[in-house]
Amino acid sequence: MCGIVAYVGPKDAAPILLEGLQRLEYRGYDSAGVVVSNRGLKLRKVKGRVADLAKAVPAKFKGTLGIGHTRWATHGVPSDENAHPHLSTDERIAVVHNGIIENADELRAKLVAEGVEFVSETDTEVLAHLIARTVAETETLEEAVRKALKSIVGTYGIAVVDSERPKEIVVARNGSPIVLGLGEKEMFAASDVSALVRYTRQVVHLEDGELAVLTADGFHTFASGGRETAKEPLTVDWDAGHYDTGGYEHYLLKEISEQPESIARTLRGRLDERFHIAHLGGLNMDARETRSFRRVKIIGCGSAYYSGQIGAQLIEELARIPADAEPASEYRYRNPVIDPDTLYVAISQSGETYDTLAAVQEIKRKGGRVIGIVNAVGSAIAREVDGGIYLHAGPEVSVASTKAFTSTAIAFALLALHFGRVHDLSPSDGRRIVEGLRKLPDQIEQILKQGERIAELAKKYADHPSMMFVGRVRGYPVAREGAQKLKEISYVHAEAYPASELKHGPLALIGPDMPTVAIVPDDELLDKNLTTLGEIRARGGRVLMVGHRQPDAKLADDVIVIPKNEIELDPILLTIPLQLLAYHAAVALERDVDKPRNLAKSVTVE
Repeated sequence: MCGIVAYVGPKDAAPILLEGLQRLEYRGYDSAGVVVSNRGLKLRKVKGRVADLAKAVPAKFKGTLGIGHTRWATHGVPSDENAHPHLSTDERIAVVHNGIIENADELRAKLVAEGVEFVSETDTEVLAHLIARTVAETETLEEAVRKALKSIVGTYGIAVVDSERPKEIVVARNGSPIVLGLGEKEMFAASDVSALVRYTRQVVHLEDGELAVLTADGFHTFASGGRETAKEPLTVDWDAGHYDTGGYEHYLLKEISEQPESIARTLRGRLDERFHIAHLGGLNMDARETRSFRRVKIIGCGSAYYSGQIGAQLIEELARIPADAEPASEYRYRNPVIDPDTLYVAISQSGETYDTLAAVQEIKRKGGRVIGIVNAVGSAIAREVDGGIYLHAGPEVSVASTKAFTSTAIAFALLALHFGRVHDLSPSDGRRIVEGLRKLPDQIEQILKQGERIAELAKKYADHPSMMFVGRVRGYPVAREGAQKLKEISYVHAEAYPASELKHGPLALIGPDMPTVAIVPDDELLDKNLTTLGEIRARGGRVLMVGHRQPDAKLADDVIVIPKNEIELDPILLTIPLQLLAYHAAVALERDVDKPRNLAKSVTVE
């Protein structure tokens, strides 16, 4: 949520800021703004899209230093006044901010009592006034920012400029990401590397509590107490081409279509054909330590949580270790008991999901062992955990997760295979899983070829106000993810239930106006699932079945047949048609597919 871009160097800052903000549009926002420094601060900000901001920026909006922002409303409605950047009363200080200042009301009251006049409803404006009150008393802008931040309770990623120090930018992080980009006689900063890769692939990630001072000649980083810290740049694997639509109508369709390649990257170098094991050196655990864990607890939010449910099923089936998943957003608030015999697994595509990061920190505070499954090298969760698995799925721009979801499920299959072979999974079963994983990219290609037919089915069902998704055991998390995709991008209400629970309440909703998407793999529960279809049809319900075979015509109105893999891996394939169904339903309903309302790609606040 929200996006920050900053630049200092020899070039005109405004075009760089606007281009960077466009790269950050996928994060979700409602307003945008920029400030450049040139004999004072020049400000433009608008409610609306970055394109609207670009139209509002005049031709003579010049300056070689500036900061920009896309805002997702938390304090105050979307408006020109509430958009960032925010200025101090004397227009000397400008601030952009991601995160939430929890004591903003208290600080605002104090400042108002001292005569400060506020022009917005935001918590961020408090910070602009606090810095302005200390900057005249300090020798450096960095010191003024540090002093002001001592008053702040909450999370922040900020960039600050001072009209009287027009050659430097100060950035700081606490719970909301800030990444520095190193150029040739120029420096960049952003909340996400996507805003930087057109200009540089050399980046530095700030830690929580760190500040940095950027000038055209380089950067210096500091701890919150003022001690200078040493940072080594990383080279990111992605370039600007990864953030283009590549000829597709939407990023979401591009990312659905990229899954054969993204899964192949997740698997690359990790499968051992000789011993039928998975190589996961990033876990930082030897075989003895791996065997010592008696339980696995998986935490994530949204689609990451549902992929965790698939992962728990894989670990229990292949490694015979008790495993379960739960939402990270709830986990840390229930004062969890941390067991030294439990391995904790945190999932986050961005590696910056605040709820998941906070849960990781709570587990570590209590002495738990945590590994991460993330897609972003150098992200906060990747740095916080004891080890983990990088997905290497490539950038995911659309808000709705697709290729990161399937790559996460693949990572869990690798983890389950790794644990299973250390425990009691036989070599023949190991070989079976390895061969099954090898088949997945080609099988996904076969499913993608059904895109036109799935689009027709989506048009057929999109006009219904609600849909039910059902599945048993392995199929249930698939149903949950399918319902999530449909409602988040098409705004069609969707519910997901275990098929076995229909008779315990939800069956009352079934009728001609409530179609059901049924996940029916060809496994040991096939007959029970077909019985469920009969119960739905007997009550006038329409059925769209996703499975491996064509059932009796009396049991389903429509069927999407997909290739068969090993039963443990089938949920990965069953997910693909549901992604296409949701996408084409959203297109048919003329939704903003890549930027669904009220949602953001990277949720860095509670």
